[in-house]
Amino acid sequence: MYLTKEKKEEIFSKHGKGKNDTGSAEGQIALFTHRIAHLSEHLKSNRKDFNTERSLVRLVGKRRSLLDYLMKKDIMRYRAIVKELGLRK
Repeated sequence: MYLTKEKKEEIFSKHGKGKNDTGSAEGQIALFTHRIAHLSEHLKSNRKDFNTERSLVRLVGKRRSLLDYLMKKDIMRYRAIVKELGLRK
């Protein structure tokens, strides 16, 4: 599996407050970004996998709504996570 327990802990410890901080917006955005990258690679070789395509669109929407929330709540944290993950906007 592409997303092991250790990989999740690494993502949350790097972008959240700690490896057990799974609720922070930054940690969730980083996790969604990792999953979006994986699904995008999958869809490059499997063009007709429409269930995965739907999942990808839903994940992008969830990440976008979390980014919007973070932008309204704390613009400095928003700018930091966008720069750190290399997201555009």
